[in-house]
Amino acid sequence: MRADRLVSLVLLLRQRGRLSATALARELEVSTRTVLRDIESLSAAGVPVYAERGRHGGFALLPGFRTELTGLNDDEALALLVAGSRRGAQAFGLGSALASAMLKVVDALPESHRNTAAVVAERLLIDPETDLLSRRQVAEEVPDAIVAEIRRAVFAGHKLRIHYAAVDQAPKWRTVDPIGLVTVRGQGYLLATRSGADRTYRLSRVLAAEELTEPAERPSRVDLDRAWQERGARFRSGGDQVTVLVRVNPARREELVSTALAVRAEEPGADGWPRLEVIFQDSRHAEWALWQLATNAEALSPEWLRASLRDRAATIASRYGGFVGCRPS
Repeated sequence: MRADRLVSLVLLLRQRGRLSATALARELEVSTRTVLRDIESLSAAGVPVYAERGRHGGFALLPGFRTELTGLNDDEALALLVAGSRRGAQAFGLGSALASAMLKVVDALPESHRNTAAVVAERLLIDPETDLLSRRQVAEEVPDAIVAEIRRAVFAGHKLRIHYAAVDQAPKWRTVDPIGLVTVRGQGYLLATRSGADRTYRLSRVLAAEELTEPAERPSRVDLDRAWQERGARFRSGGDQVTVLVRVNPARREELVSTALAVRAEEPGADGWPRLEVIFQDSRHAEWALWQLATNAEALSPEWLRASLRDRAATIASRYGGFVGCRPS
C-alpha cells in the first residue's frame, strides 16, 4: 500500500542518508517515477525531504528529523531484532512485511539502544540455511498469493476453500475451518477442522486458496502449541510406524533423532553408546535412516530390520569385493 511505501521511503532516508531515485526505486521495488511522486507527496505533507543535484546527488532528510520509540531497553530491542531474523515469517508469506517492520523498529529506537542492539544482533545467527555438515535446511516455497489468502481467512475467522494435493491423491477442493498456522523447520502447516474433525494441511501442497465470507466454526481462543503437540502425538501413534531399538555413536545421536518421528525411551549403554527406542514412519524409513549412519549405529531389533540391513551390506560388499587389492595401472 502507498502509505506503507511512504513510511519505508522515509525510514530508508533516515538510516542510509542520501539516496538516489534509482536506489530508492530498487529498494522499494517501484519505478523511479513512482519514487519522484512519493517525494512530492512527502514534501507536501511537511516531511523535510530535499534534493541535492549533481553526480553524487539524491534525496535526503533534514538532520534531526526522527521519532523515537521509548520504553525499550537494550535486551528488548535485541529480542525484536533476533525475532526478525527467524524464518517463520517467510513460510507465512510475511518476509517483506517483517523486513519493513524491522526497519521501522531500528529507526524508532533511541540512538543508544539502536547502536547497541544492531551491533549485538550481528553476533547471533538463528536457523541458518545449512548445518555443520553442510546439509541444507529446506524451506518450502509457497506462492505469496496463496499464503496471503490463507492468512486472511485465519485472522478473519472465515471458512477457507483450498485446492489441496494430498500424498498419492489427485488434487481436489475442500472447505475447512482454519484454526491457525504453524511453521516447523521452514515448512508451513495450516491447522483446521473439516466437518468437525481435526485436519493438518501442508502449505506447500495447497495449489489454490479462497477465503469465504461464511464464519468459521471454531473456538474463540486456541492454544496452538498444545494443538500441535496433540496432533503430532496422534500422527506418531497411527499408520504403519515401526519401533526400533538402536545403539548409536553419541556423536551421531542427534542425526538419528532428527530423522525419527519420535524417541520413546533412552538409556545409557555399558559401551558408552546410548540405547534409544525410536519410531519411524514405516519400514523403508527405518532402513534408510539406519543405513545413513553406517557403522555409527546398530539396529538391535526388530530382527527383520537387522536382516534387511545385513543383506544390503552383503550386496554392497560383493559388488566391490572384486576390487580388493587392485591398483590402477
